[in-house]
Amino acid sequence: MTSTIPARPAAGAAAGAAAGAAAPGLRRTLTTPRIVFLVVAAAAPMSGVVGSVPLAYAIGNGAGVPATFALAGLILLCFSVGYAAMSRHVVGAGGFYTYIGQGLGRPLAVAGGLTAVTAYTAAVAGVAGAFGYFAELVSGAHGLPVPWPVWTGGALALTAVMGYRRIDLSARLLAVLMVAEVAVLGLLALAIALRRGADTLPAASFRPETVFSPGLGVALMFALISYVGFEAAALYGEESRNPRRSVPVATYVSVVLITVFFAVVSWAAVGAIGADEAAGRAERELGDLFFRLSDGYLGGFATGVMQVLLCTSLFGALLGLHTAANRYLFVLGRERVLPVSLARVHPRHSSPYRASVVLSVVTALVCGVFALAGAHPYTTLATTMLALGTVGIVGLQAAVAVSVLVFFRRRPDGHWWRTRLAPLLALAGLTGALVLLLDNFALVTGTTSVWVNRIPWLMAGAALGGLGYARWLRSRDPGRYRAIATAHVTDED
Repeated sequence: MTSTIPARPAAGAAAGAAAGAAAPGLRRTLTTPRIVFLVVAAAAPMSGVVGSVPLAYAIGNGAGVPATFALAGLILLCFSVGYAAMSRHVVGAGGFYTYIGQGLGRPLAVAGGLTAVTAYTAAVAGVAGAFGYFAELVSGAHGLPVPWPVWTGGALALTAVMGYRRIDLSARLLAVLMVAEVAVLGLLALAIALRRGADTLPAASFRPETVFSPGLGVALMFALISYVGFEAAALYGEESRNPRRSVPVATYVSVVLITVFFAVVSWAAVGAIGADEAAGRAERELGDLFFRLSDGYLGGFATGVMQVLLCTSLFGALLGLHTAANRYLFVLGRERVLPVSLARVHPRHSSPYRASVVLSVVTALVCGVFALAGAHPYTTLATTMLALGTVGIVGLQAAVAVSVLVFFRRRPDGHWWRTRLAPLLALAGLTGALVLLLDNFALVTGTTSVWVNRIPWLMAGAALGGLGYARWLRSRDPGRYRAIATAHVTDED
């Protein structure tokens, strides 16, 4: 089978441009709704509700969790305002890497690109571990005792196949899975409303004394984890039919959908449990909380469906995050920051198949190491890798907020809200969230192991390594250096 390396989207080394002159690039098959499905599916609505919301109740601010999701949504909407403004001028498949490069320069772009690869790969491995754990539980409950490494391996194999093929196929599958899980949780909220009436959405959840209780920081941390991957819309700019419209619209729609969904479902659950009992009951039941609510309001059959959809939700997150991660590998290969073979595009599927294969192998190796070490797939593999990925992604979001401020500083189309105040507010919120994540990393991972809780230093290592590598390229290979973080930049609004 033959394959080709596409040209970079802007001028770089002459050899690179010549190599891609006749090469096919990524196919423009994505509409705005398909991008939204890819992005929201990565947030895994079902697994976020079942896994993160009870923890936010238990060790966060209890009944104030719905308001905390609203607060997280406001922070990320502020981020999205600047992000969307920049996306109208910068089109590329590099996401954070390209945006940081356009605003803050090439060395920080390489640092951001390597950090993004590390963060997204960690998140993919974490979700794969979580999928294996819950699939083993669900299958065992139905008389099919299959160990988690088998389930994880199967999910990674299917993800590799989907990543090898056209991206619009992944978007269609994710659309079906996401609609199903949102429908079931929506039915649960409706059933609570029919039985509880006006008490379904208690005002106590938004009272200042409830929201701003001592656990707000921890609850905000869990809320932000539920948004991981929402910013991936920009990664699909080169595959969108109308990127200057699709990227900003998909970003806004994704943030609003995630915020409304988590806030409403968590609020209805508070109504079902009782505002005074939310923290205590969640602490006792944790991952079983929403299953028991389903038993009480929808019945055993619906709970069984919910358990299966929990697994499909995790698979959707796995596929969505895998798709985002392999776009970073593809762009870093295309611009020769990483091996150029990662930029190979499949001649028939127009997919970055080589990057997808490499990512699948790396993820399988990470999961395999944890399995051989006898680590728990959820309390060790999933929590550690997801926390690591979240640290990296929130840090990158903060860097992009700074990049937006710098990018528009001398442009005539700067705007007091879109390109100044909104990014500043986002930067403040994201910096605070990053501090909370690092301070509470041991709480998220659930372990006191010094080695596990030092893992966030990997992100610092990736960033520092990227800075050093960029400076080496600048002195040793100026042609490659000039091609870093290239994109189609326009003055059109």
